[in-house]
Amino acid sequence: MSSLHRVAWLGAALSAAVMAGAIALRAAQTSTALFDLAIINARIIDGTGAPARTADIGIRDGRITRIGKVNAAEARERLDAKGLTVAPGFIDVHTHGDNVADRPLAENFTRMGVTSIVAGNCGTSALNVGEAFERIQEAGIAVNFATLIGHNTVRAAVMGSANRDPGLAELKAMQILVFKAMAEGAVGFSTGLQYVPGVYAKPNEIVELARVAGNEGGIYATHMRNEGTAVEESIAESIRAIRRLDMPLEISHLKIDSPSRWGSSPSVLKMIDDARALGMRIQADAYAYTSGASSLSIRFPAWVFDGGDAAMRARLHDPAAWLKIKAEMEAMLAERGFPDLSWATIANYAADPTMNGLTIPQVARKMIGDSSEASQLEAARILMLNGGASMIYAFMSDDDVDRILKHPMVSVASDAGVNAGGDQTAHPRAFGNTARVLGEYVRERKIMTLEEAVRKMTSLPATFFKFEGRGVIREGAAADLVLFDPATVKDAATAGAFPAGIPHVLVNGVFVVRDGRTTGAKPGSILLRGRH
Repeated sequence: MSSLHRVAWLGAALSAAVMAGAIALRAAQTSTALFDLAIINARIIDGTGAPARTADIGIRDGRITRIGKVNAAEARERLDAKGLTVAPGFIDVHTHGDNVADRPLAENFTRMGVTSIVAGNCGTSALNVGEAFERIQEAGIAVNFATLIGHNTVRAAVMGSANRDPGLAELKAMQILVFKAMAEGAVGFSTGLQYVPGVYAKPNEIVELARVAGNEGGIYATHMRNEGTAVEESIAESIRAIRRLDMPLEISHLKIDSPSRWGSSPSVLKMIDDARALGMRIQADAYAYTSGASSLSIRFPAWVFDGGDAAMRARLHDPAAWLKIKAEMEAMLAERGFPDLSWATIANYAADPTMNGLTIPQVARKMIGDSSEASQLEAARILMLNGGASMIYAFMSDDDVDRILKHPMVSVASDAGVNAGGDQTAHPRAFGNTARVLGEYVRERKIMTLEEAVRKMTSLPATFFKFEGRGVIREGAAADLVLFDPATVKDAATAGAFPAGIPHVLVNGVFVVRDGRTTGAKPGSILLRGRH
């Protein structure tokens, strides 16, 4: 072999050896890496309300294992968070995400940074919680999931839509259903006292069913009987219940929904503060919009629905009954301070989707050729006889919403279901609630600080619902994280559109949103009462 060939051969051998060594080194680093992911240059808001600080975050096996300095060689993967704020994943404790197994990626939640949801609110839930959990686990989900057991669901299973008190056997049957749900992992008991059949229940029935959940360590979450003209009386009823039960109370979507009572939020919040001063465990949640969403049926007197759909239809067809119904609806409008139903907009009318987006006066003009109050009520009657409609109601004031959201014991919750992207029939809160808080209420209007807003969406609900190891950024906590740009985060102006400024979201250490796109991963867990 010539000297030239010998040099070439030695050079090739040396290059191969160096390459093999590098490959071996990388393999060794991968097998011994301290972290699955390192988030570097992170501006951390930890969820406790403490000021932001800069540090790296090391994640391994779904947990935060280091907050401090992380070297690139210590992690299998790294993400540079420069320019972004890192917060605990947002926890939405008032959702109607009972359909999460049908839409397991839950994009409307993950895209706005929500990593854990509580379903079963407003008295409606799965009746068989254990079976619901099994279905969710089989589907796999992108978010963590917990549920309450709903009073309306339980009452309907035992009593149908009967407008009467339960007998002793019926009350016992309902208690057994509540206990079974709690034993299977429900986190508490919910009521929807403006909806049939819960509207027919007297306070003692509620207490005796909530007691079962309280004895098992659960909370009581209530959509109260009245959120406007008699909101103080409704809060007083809720406080009396937990005084008898000594269990935590979550007041759902706290609001003042009647113009005649706008400005009442200070007295309402004082009632909560006074009860807390006496040692009662009370919190509330609210969403960041002046409009709500519900069914059209809630605008009709509750007695109309006694006995089910056939009985309702018979009453709406009966001229004498309709005169009585119409008179009560007119009285309700006057009491609440509304001149007509122009504040009510159809979100989804299955019988005729061309009505979607129209106010009731517009519907009346289209159906009847006239938009008077009488024609509006007639249009509402026709809508109900054709299957009803889901509605958006513009009935709150900015001042009350601001004041309620600012209260330190009010968490941020959407009152939304799991909606598909582009769903223009959904309330905007389903896609932008958290982003609206961060963009409008923090950055634009400065209603609260960024640290306080994050606390309201993380540690405040996590602590109350006993979601241990969530809602905070600390070593040992679950790696549920949201990375957002505080300078650009905002909700979208278009219904059904995802918010801006939230590029990355992790659930249990796995990206469910990365670079502004849904990954398709399903790392979510079932959150059971007081434990994972």
